[in-house]
Formats: sequence, C-alpha cells, structure tokens
Amino acid sequence: MNDNELKKYLIKEEEQTFKGWDFSYLNNRWENEILPWEYKQILLKYLNPTDTLLDMGTGGGEFLLTLNHPHQLTSVTEAYEPNIKLCQEILAPKGIKVYPITENNQLTNIPSNHFDMVINRHESYDENEVYRVLKKGGIFITQQIGAFNNKDLATFFDDKHMDQFPEMTLEKSVQRLINKGFKVIDQQEYYPKIKFFDLGAIAYFAKIISWEFIDFSVERHFDKFIDLNKRIKEVGYIESTEHRFLIISRK
Repeated sequence: MNDNELKKYLIKEEEQTFKGWDFSYLNNRWENEILPWEYKQILLKYLNPTDTLLDMGTGGGEFLLTLNHPHQLTSVTEAYEPNIKLCQEILAPKGIKVYPITENNQLTNIPSNHFDMVINRHESYDENEVYRVLKKGGIFITQQIGAFNNKDLATFFDDKHMDQFPEMTLEKSVQRLINKGFKVIDQQEYYPKIKFFDLGAIAYFAKIISWEFIDFSVERHFDKFIDLNKRIKEVGYIESTEHRFLIISRK
C-alpha cells in the first residue's frame, strides 16, 4: 500500500467508534504482557458474598459482571456520559445501583460508612471520599495506570511530551493513603510490554487514550507513521512500555 492508501486506512481506523471500556476491536492485533498479579483473583480473595461492593469507574460494567457478586449488594460509579448511559441501560435493570459522578471524583450521592469493599481499576479517585464511603475495616483495592505509561510511544509521536499525571506513582499513592488513615496491606508495581501488530491498531489506540497521546491525529502525525511502517515491516510489531501498580489497603 502506498502512502496515500496508508493514510486513508489509518484515518478510517482512527474514526472507529469505542464503547464502554471494550478493546475487543484490537483482538489479535495487539498483545499485552501478563501482569505478575491477577486483579480478579485478588478481589475475590477479599470479597465476601454478603459484602456491599462499590466499583469505581466501571465503564460499561463488563468486568464487574464477571465477579458474579449479588446485584442488590453492588453499586458502581461512572463519570463518562456515554458510559453512564450504558450503565443505566445494562446494570440498573439488574438491580445494580448506578451513581453518576462529577469529574472531581466527589462521591456526594453515596452515604458515608456504606461499603465493605471499594474496587478501582484505572479510575482516578479521591482518598478522602474513598475513606468516607468505606465502613470501618473496609477494603480498598486499586490497580492504577502509572505516570510513565506508554511514555516511550507518546514521546515518539511528540518529542515535547510531558507526563500528564506525575503524581501517579506507587510511592506517592501509598503515602497519600497512609496519610489519610489507611493501613496498606500490599503493594506491587510492574512495567509490562505492549505490542501492536499493525499500524491501524496504534491509530485506534492513540485516539482513544487521548490523555497520553495529546492532540493526536493521523493527519498531524502521519510522518511518524511512515517511520513506524518501516519498523513494523522489519520486526513485525511496534512495542511500548506500560506502567501498572496495585495497592490493597484497609480503613
């Protein structure tokens, strides 16, 4: 395919729709290194069938439903308007309580000392609010995307790239929880590799993850895709480095 055909293809990929937090469009087009911990198994280790559960930033509830926790004991928060609609259409009819929240992570509609467990995967949070809504002895488990996530690929597209969330490191996050009064039970950190096997997958991914790939567009960065095209022809994939950490804490 010539450069003009490549650009048309990449723009088409860039414009693909995205719902919830479902990356199935990239199945067989990328590969994510497995983390040394299993988030779901960790949750199930601490989650009792009678616990009241809050899933922060549930997306469309895709992962939450795999936990098979009693719906009447389950609540979710979501801030992204399209996902709020999905939650109201899919989760609410099942009896799961849906709490739309504001961008500043204030859980104002949720009563204090209400939940036995709060879980949070890749969603921002306010330690004060999490502490408030948890019962005494309640568990907070969060897996976070760290400050250095995809920094190598983002810097390739923009050599002036600046870390958008420098406060999101394991050390700083643990300290904030301790300062609030949480007891940290466990903490882990890892830098997994991610491989993309075609350029369209990168265009789709970078457009969605707009907070890491600032002002990204195929049109603006097409010269970079020309370079990536040469590399992918040589080695068969483009690699980037992600950043993940896990914290388990108790109120």
